[in-house]
Amino acid sequence: MQPVHTARPDEFDFAASGRRVFATESEALAAVGGRIDTQFDAACRMVLGSRGRVVCTGMGKSGHVARKIAATLASTGTPSFYVHPGEAAHGDLGMVTDADVVLALSYSGESDEILLLLPALRRQGNRVIAMTGNPGSALALEADLHLDVSVPVEACPLKLAPTSSTTASLAMGDALAVALLEARGFTSDDFARSHPAGALGRRLLLHITDVMHVGKEIPKVRPDATISEALVEISSKRLGMTAVVDGEDRLLGLYTDGDLRRSLDDDHVDLRHTRIDAVMTQAPKTIDADALAVEAAQLMEAHKINALLVTDHSGRVVGALNIHDLLRARVV
Repeated sequence: MQPVHTARPDEFDFAASGRRVFATESEALAAVGGRIDTQFDAACRMVLGSRGRVVCTGMGKSGHVARKIAATLASTGTPSFYVHPGEAAHGDLGMVTDADVVLALSYSGESDEILLLLPALRRQGNRVIAMTGNPGSALALEADLHLDVSVPVEACPLKLAPTSSTTASLAMGDALAVALLEARGFTSDDFARSHPAGALGRRLLLHITDVMHVGKEIPKVRPDATISEALVEISSKRLGMTAVVDGEDRLLGLYTDGDLRRSLDDDHVDLRHTRIDAVMTQAPKTIDADALAVEAAQLMEAHKINALLVTDHSGRVVGALNIHDLLRARVV
């Protein structure tokens, strides 16, 4: 079949075509969303009541959608995985236990590869949720529950390539995942635990204790130290600052690279003889060791500072970090 347009490529209105696709698929989503009913509610309750996982399966484009749905479910608190129906019929069905719920996708509802699996799944005792565009199809009728994702029209002008229908199936999968997430009380911390390498995982799981310098790496001097002695400590510890502490490591003040520049501009300051407690910043910003690393980044940004001291409940200095530590940890 020839393309439906006759304009030369240099005359074709690509933007108008793109807008038409968005409009067509938006209408399809609205139609499918309006049909979410007791079957959807029952499907969610079936999954919540299951002791097993959600096994997603589908052929062709439906298979790609099923893979995405499985990934979304798994990352939002519903254990799930994808099984290729062709491979399932040749041994991979052994991955499916009798406690699992099967989510089978086929827009026509007549996919031979999936229909072939139904007798084996029935014998094993699996419950099946079908997602099709044909409520009267074999798959829809054989399944325990049916989610209707039929769309008025495909966005493809040839009415051949799955477009609106795959978008509707993806949206239905997202609706299932989100409804289950909310019902489980799944939190951002739970999400982060399943995404430890992602940006959100680092922001929600990484604590100050994971990035701070401790022990001999903490720059600190006594209040009677000279500016020169403090400068040696700043240079050796390479954090751009030093804490000023008493004999029990309780924080008295802070001296930074910025403070040093201001000292150099002050004719009354002698680097070799002026005591650090005469020029230190008193009551500097600090953070608790139990805080999240992202909180340190937010504190630094809010107060336009590049380093922080970490103190315990008694005001003792137990750690130190700067913006470079947060950058290395990819928190910022």
